Amino acid sequence: MHTQQSPSRPHSPVARAGAPDWNPQRPSGMPFHRYRPAHERVHLPLSAPGAERRWPEARIEQAPLWVPVDLRDGNQALAEPMGTERKRLMFDMLVRLGFKEIEVAYPSASRTDFDFVRHLATSGAVPDDVTVVVFTPARRDLIERTFASVDGLPRVVVHLYTPTAPVWRDVVLGRGRDEVRALVREAAEQLARLADARPSQHIRFEFSPEVFVLTEPDYVLGLCNELTELWDASPDRPVIHNLPATVEIATPNVYADQIEYAHRNLARRDAVILSVHPHNDRGTGVACAELAVLAGAQRVEGCLFGNGERTGNVDLVTLALNLYAQGVDPMIDFSELDAVRATVEHCNQLPVHPRHPYGGELVHTAFSGTHQDAISKGFAHHARRAAELGVPEAQAPWEVPYLPVDPADLGRSYEAVIRVNSQSGKGGIGHLLRTHHGVELPAELRAEFSRVVQEATDDSGREATPKELWELFSAAYLEPGEMGPLVLESWSTEETAPGEHRFTCWLSGHEVRPGWYEGTGNGPLSAFVRALEGAGVSVTVLDFVQHATTSGPDSPALAYACCRTGEEVRWGAGRDTSVLTASVRAILAAVNRAL
Repeated sequence: MHTQQSPSRPHSPVARAGAPDWNPQRPSGMPFHRYRPAHERVHLPLSAPGAERRWPEARIEQAPLWVPVDLRDGNQALAEPMGTERKRLMFDMLVRLGFKEIEVAYPSASRTDFDFVRHLATSGAVPDDVTVVVFTPARRDLIERTFASVDGLPRVVVHLYTPTAPVWRDVVLGRGRDEVRALVREAAEQLARLADARPSQHIRFEFSPEVFVLTEPDYVLGLCNELTELWDASPDRPVIHNLPATVEIATPNVYADQIEYAHRNLARRDAVILSVHPHNDRGTGVACAELAVLAGAQRVEGCLFGNGERTGNVDLVTLALNLYAQGVDPMIDFSELDAVRATVEHCNQLPVHPRHPYGGELVHTAFSGTHQDAISKGFAHHARRAAELGVPEAQAPWEVPYLPVDPADLGRSYEAVIRVNSQSGKGGIGHLLRTHHGVELPAELRAEFSRVVQEATDDSGREATPKELWELFSAAYLEPGEMGPLVLESWSTEETAPGEHRFTCWLSGHEVRPGWYEGTGNGPLSAFVRALEGAGVSVTVLDFVQHATTSGPDSPALAYACCRTGEEVRWGAGRDTSVLTASVRAILAAVNRAL
């Protein structure tokens, strides 16, 4: 039996053998034929029996060794590279945050970089538990210069690199595979000799086959294993093999395959620290790093907030806080993230985008009404749960919609979590009035006031601050009780008998003959309504709510009244340290809004 597929079936972007192409889009006209899928040029022998991928089933349960390269790789990407003053400011911050291995310079690249390493060596700036990393290409004279820069530093990693990918070998170096291998070996031997000549320093080695992702895996493996043996790596003096995505050229799963292949085939594995250095050309640098760690990487190089050449290095802030949000200790202290961002922006002379993960100015901010409502309810739920557990809110498990981490854990206040513009709803407006002014609007009034706010923000096109929200609320609901068509100039109330109250007042305005009016009822407010009826103003109180705005005996009270005046139904509000006065003003405000 033949069944014809419906042409309305959604198009799948994943190629499948024999599947029809339902893509309704027209060709872009861009010359995409000039490019080839990079992963087709990389053979990944992981599909043999017993060699199935393991990284898809793995979980990250502890942080890798983070190595910030802001002072070297990030600095090379700045239009105005840092001098010693800004570099020292950045270095001191990295130490305070808890980084134990910091790449500080490319000493042979410039006098400024060389001088900064000498500054660290002579100033006592490097703590006993921090290792300095310096970067050098595989050139004899530049290696000599690099070692001269680190004299006096007790713990050093000398980071050797050379391009190894076919295009780089052919176009940049003009050498074949064997010639590049000889170049690397000669440089590695020089590193070993120079380190042996400095027995008082603990010097280890790092090797980066630049553009690893486009290099033949067997060739990289051969180079790395040869250096592991040459440098006589051991668990107490391990070598670092850093396999960089120098140019991100494939989906992150391809990088994970490449890293797992290396992880499972490197010689003396217990004497090797497998490191990665992802760039962000495809915008998936963070994913590449995370999958690489799943695949066996133990060390990650990157920059704070992702600064670097082209689209940048992988972002260590995002990587570390992604782990934090999963309940894993990142081993780096980002509890004052705004201060970290300010320092990075100063040192790099580059702004951090307002929507940058975790650190951007707006990343914890909701303007959308549905988001605001969920967050507001989440805060209330969190407070109740903390009370039930008998712990401070800062220690209670965090489960607030749309906020994967508590902003307070990163040194952010809740001030900017909910902000109001024309896209906002009643939940966000109510949250800001409650947190900034102690206003607990009844549900119906909150919905009504949100329309007032939306009209104002639609007209202005701007965000409404908590101060402006209060001014809008005051003008719409409070002021009619103090100035309106019906004027209450003086009033008093007394309990004339149990359950019976008298309200006496002077009324004027709105076709009311000025004079004293009196009413009785089972409470002061019902007596006030009778007095209004005596003045010819028919009022029915449909809803009434009151509350204190703060704690303590002198707290101002807010009262809200929904009244039918004639055929009109309106809300009004009153505010005073006297609950009764606030209540009288709320009824009068509702009446005046109707009149």
